[in-house]
Amino acid sequence: MKNTALLVIDVQKALVKLNPFDINEVIHNIKSLIKICRENNTEVIFVQHNGEIGSILEPNSDGWNIYDEISPNKNEKVLSKNYNSAFRQTDLKEYLDSKDITNLIITGMQTEYCIDTTCKVAFEYGFNIITPEKTNTTFNNGNILAKDLYDYYNFTIFKDRFTTVENLNDTIKRLTTTN
Repeated sequence: MKNTALLVIDVQKALVKLNPFDINEVIHNIKSLIKICRENNTEVIFVQHNGEIGSILEPNSDGWNIYDEISPNKNEKVLSKNYNSAFRQTDLKEYLDSKDITNLIITGMQTEYCIDTTCKVAFEYGFNIITPEKTNTTFNNGNILAKDLYDYYNFTIFKDRFTTVENLNDTIKRLTTTN
């Protein structure tokens, strides 16, 4: 799949440690996508959320670091953000444009915050977006179970409106098929 980048959003040590919904499967699936992308020379971009001083996501703290099992290679783009969009006040759009990237595979955390906002902004910018099933996650929020949030956003909000929501194997097939 030409002109494609994989975005791995906010999969940071402190957030993974809080045990969001299906985190082990999500990490496994993101690792699989990263491996396939690297093998097929597809851009992999990591995004880290900057929290407040003293928070679990304080910049340069251990919890702020990208989760060890999916850490970036030295040549891969890593950007920090202060908002729920990976585009707001970052160089992500300019970077993607400079690489002629038109397709984004968006993964990570949290489904109803940073994934949702990044998908919608990317859609507004004209990117084709894929959100493979079971590659994003969230937390129970006190009112709604994480599984229900995941299902609602992926299969009601995202699917066929802003993104293509598909089985992970279909995304892998896209990445390994040359056009």
